[in-house]
Amino acid sequence: MATAKPTTIKDALKAWEEKTKQSPAEATTVKLLMQQPFITKMDSTLSTLVKVEHLALSSNMIDKISNLQGLSNLKILSLGRNCLKKIEGLDAVADTLEELWISYNQIERLNGIECCKKLRVLYASNNKIKAWDGITCLNALPVLEDILLQGNPLEERATADGNYVAEVSKRFTTVKKLDGKAIFRDEEFAEEAA
Repeated sequence: MATAKPTTIKDALKAWEEKTKQSPAEATTVKLLMQQPFITKMDSTLSTLVKVEHLALSSNMIDKISNLQGLSNLKILSLGRNCLKKIEGLDAVADTLEELWISYNQIERLNGIECCKKLRVLYASNNKIKAWDGITCLNALPVLEDILLQGNPLEERATADGNYVAEVSKRFTTVKKLDGKAIFRDEEFAEEAA
């Protein structure tokens, strides 16, 4: 039995346009979720999405972040449930990207994210992050405040050791929310009591 050719971004956008009656070039939100057959490649057709602020490509078979040039308004990039092994290709949207959703991939290290200085939200649960050195690069993100790391070997091991929240709180001082729960630091209690 022959396997179907993957859906291209061009074909997915054409189907999206027919379904939503919106022009991709004018849209601020474009969701190309779980295409059948799956999208496997982020091709150069993405550059036509000049006004997009939220691009959702979750639940496909994409193995590489690429071709984000021209997406100068992109604030939210959703690539959860794909086949990503590393973070790359974000330089093109580093000046605007505020949220990156990459849960349920095969990522071991978050290196490559450092360029996104406006990143506030990072959802990276259920990946393959094993050690703290796989996420130390998050210290380069000055406004990062909400991270999701649940379901990674690192989180599971640190939780078993009983120091997960304390370690994240100590290592990443800008983070206010971890795995959906607020982080309270001792100095915040001291300020409130004063």
